[in-house]
Amino acid sequence: MTYKTLQLEINDKVATVWMNRPGQHNAFDENLVREMTDVIEMLSKDARVRVLVLAGRGANFSAGADLAWMKRQGAASVEDNAADAAAMGRMFLALRECPKPLIARVQGAAIGGGMGLVAACDIAVAAPNAVFATSEVRLALIPAVISPLIAAAIGERHCRRYFLTGERMDATRAHALGLVHEVSDRDSLDDVVEGIVAALLRGAPQAVQEAKSLVGRISGRTIDGALVSEMAELIAARRASQEAREGLSAFLEKRDPGWIAERPKGSG
Repeated sequence: MTYKTLQLEINDKVATVWMNRPGQHNAFDENLVREMTDVIEMLSKDARVRVLVLAGRGANFSAGADLAWMKRQGAASVEDNAADAAAMGRMFLALRECPKPLIARVQGAAIGGGMGLVAACDIAVAAPNAVFATSEVRLALIPAVISPLIAAAIGERHCRRYFLTGERMDATRAHALGLVHEVSDRDSLDDVVEGIVAALLRGAPQAVQEAKSLVGRISGRTIDGALVSEMAELIAARRASQEAREGLSAFLEKRDPGWIAERPKGSG
């Protein structure tokens, strides 16, 4: 498919989705929102793809919402704004609910909705020059659509500071708060991402997807008898799967399992 605002690369089980509006700092408008939703939903079902990487062309990951788009929406009706916000919400939900691992490769600005994109991913790697903010209040707005994602990443207490002040945080601070998993030199950013990709590809495909689903399934739950029983049923079903039988056999026979056709680059 041809995209106006994105570039899609698929190489050896890995799909990289590049936001491709470098002149606009990869800020998103209605076109990018629609295309991002479509491509993530498509890749979620693509059997060729096991891992997704979200990245931005040029100097910045994403500066959030495009100012020209925001200006148009400022003159629109409440109904039109509601539809527009709902479309953005679907984009973030598509990212959040993608069954496959999703890695954010972040450099430069990740502001507003750009920070929401990072929080929607499972794993985030940032260059030292990465800058994050929920600066909506400085435009008389609020980070409503992205707020659940940000809160899940950094917690309510930190949201109370950064939602209210609109302050920027650097990569080191974002790492300390849990938004970013690793900070890497810009020159080695791709190597770090490739290392994480290699680690993901060593896991059994269905097990990796179920492990991702498991996180959402247990989040916020009370540890009680019902949860323990539910988890016991999950592991029992997984142990009985053909994939698990192959994994155990490969381990005992000291060989690579069948899902590793060749050793992924960067794996040990």
